[in-house]
Amino acid sequence: MQRIHHKNGKINIVLQDNKATHIENNNAHDYSGKDPFAHIDQELSDFVGLDTLKSKIKEIYATIVINEKRSQMGMANTKQVLHMLFKGNPGTGKTTVARKLAKIYFDMNLLSKGHFIEAERADLVGEYIGQTAQKTRALIQKAMGGILFIDEAYSLARGGERDFGKEAIDTLVKHMEDNGDDFVLILAGYPFEMERFLTLNPGLKSRFPFILDFPDYDVDQLMEIARQMASKREYQLSKDAEWKLRNYLYKQGNAKDRNFSNARFIRNVIEHAIRMHAVRLLYKDNISPDELILLTGSDLKLDDIEMIW
Repeated sequence: MQRIHHKNGKINIVLQDNKATHIENNNAHDYSGKDPFAHIDQELSDFVGLDTLKSKIKEIYATIVINEKRSQMGMANTKQVLHMLFKGNPGTGKTTVARKLAKIYFDMNLLSKGHFIEAERADLVGEYIGQTAQKTRALIQKAMGGILFIDEAYSLARGGERDFGKEAIDTLVKHMEDNGDDFVLILAGYPFEMERFLTLNPGLKSRFPFILDFPDYDVDQLMEIARQMASKREYQLSKDAEWKLRNYLYKQGNAKDRNFSNARFIRNVIEHAIRMHAVRLLYKDNISPDELILLTGSDLKLDDIEMIW
């Protein structure tokens, strides 16, 4: 599936290929003896942890299938509202998951375009009366048929009652109801701040049937993420590299520094190790295929944390 990336100011847009094959009514649900959720497990196989999210996606898909069977028998359908709220620290996968959901919902025929728009406060809030509602409506219009993802959503309410951010919230709430059939809004941010944000508008929380926590990864999960990231780049961590990284993560966990309990840090570690690996090999005259693949403990410069960040 081809993805076309556009940028419009600070808004990141990812478009799905509209020629992608949707779930077919005729044969996609003939599962006799098969796991009906195998394709969803495959789609989400790269995500470490996030069991609640995976369970919710299966619930949504099962409801689609059963609704189609009910329609075939003349029964009423149950409308699904898919707006979501994500709570978690940086690097716990919120944006990555939201982007993946745009593709999944498109493949499920829940969204007509399946594109992904990422926005922030400046994209919604204007500088004078009337501008905020106009900007917010225009952004929602761009997102129709796809997902609008707003990170650090609590920033919309940081100015208090007189701030134009409240107008943006009110506009979003209205359109969540009006355009729920072909539009998904996902708000995300830090756990504590998002809990407080939900209290600012009485009708806000009830409009999000899916409120999902993205917990910090534990050491075993971070190690699995490190292996995945290395493997996707066609590298492999040596035993001493794994031991060195695991030991470092345990120490950081004991120090209760939450900045290390996320995948973003692991990505930086792997990418930095790949560069150090390249520098090391340039000093060699003969390089074997195995050496081109293996990241060793000496390639992980974990003590130089400033360079890794």
